[in-house]
Amino acid sequence: MTETSGTGGTTGVNRTDDEVWIVGATGRVGRGVAGRLAARGLTVVPVGRSRERMAAAGAEAGLPADAKVVVADSAERIAQEVVRRRPRVVVNTMGDYATTAPVIARACMSGGGHYVDQANDVVAVRGLLALHEEATRAGSTLVTGAGFGVLATEAVVLKLCEGRPAPHRVRVDSVASVAVEAGALGAALASGIVDALTAGGRRYADGELVRSRLGADPRRLTFPDGTSAKSAGVASGELVAARAAAEAPFVTATSSLAPTAPLLRAVVPLLGRLLSVPALRRLAVDRLGRVTVKAAPRPREHSWGHAVVEWADGTRREGWLRAGEGMDFTTDVTATVTALLARGAGRPGAWTPAAALGADLATSAGGTFVLD
Repeated sequence: MTETSGTGGTTGVNRTDDEVWIVGATGRVGRGVAGRLAARGLTVVPVGRSRERMAAAGAEAGLPADAKVVVADSAERIAQEVVRRRPRVVVNTMGDYATTAPVIARACMSGGGHYVDQANDVVAVRGLLALHEEATRAGSTLVTGAGFGVLATEAVVLKLCEGRPAPHRVRVDSVASVAVEAGALGAALASGIVDALTAGGRRYADGELVRSRLGADPRRLTFPDGTSAKSAGVASGELVAARAAAEAPFVTATSSLAPTAPLLRAVVPLLGRLLSVPALRRLAVDRLGRVTVKAAPRPREHSWGHAVVEWADGTRREGWLRAGEGMDFTTDVTATVTALLARGAGRPGAWTPAAALGADLATSAGGTFVLD
């Protein structure tokens, strides 16, 4: 196995512009993306802290025994290697996207490379989208939110608004059905949970992003297959993507991951304020990431993305995207976006998935539209 070290030691050839680097390749999404891309004939390079764990993940993904890995223990060292080695696409699955995404994405842009992540919080998604002009000048395509929630709702909004003027009001709902994998939660998931608590709620009112209560407007959604689940308001990447897709002045987003029980909804604002203290946030992410969970099946057969779009003249449209297990769909989205970018699709700039590659990306990744 060829190893490139983030501390400077390198073996192997210097030309890497045909490579796809997977940052966090030992995690569930990272392993899955590596396997899917390798099966499509792309040159996949795992990137992470432990050579041994990356070797095991590479073997599970079907990479050759002599596949190269890049050993680097921080976003900054990964960025240094990206600048030096210039891979074609970097996939970031390491989490803490508000911090790691700009560092790694800018490194990709230095050589005209492309970048993909699965961010799904307002701060991280808006932060990556703010690099649009830089990415356009560099000829790079940056895609954030390449996962279930953002794409499954954004794509439905685009379909419902197709050929029509900007609507007045949009609501999107993300309800993933996820099978729990036995083992530690991991830093990426832990940071996402903590960031959702600290961010609280958000919505767009008169075109402005404003604060709202986390867990606001709880509701029970009944899906086209007759099943149902609860969801509530949250500050999410879905909110940002829906606003961009529809250009509506009023936009709200809910998620099945948001608290819906009255007691939890009362407690989470205080918990969010506590976790906004940097030292407490780091401690919470560390402790939560180490929590070991048991395997559990997904609660429903399907994951659902939902949108309701209303126009000033009273016209109302509703639609759904039906997908399978939520993490598998996220993996398929990331792999599909990455393969397209590696082969020259997309356009320079910073985008959410459907904005970059069209609403039908959702069906390419295995989803099915159910529109009114």
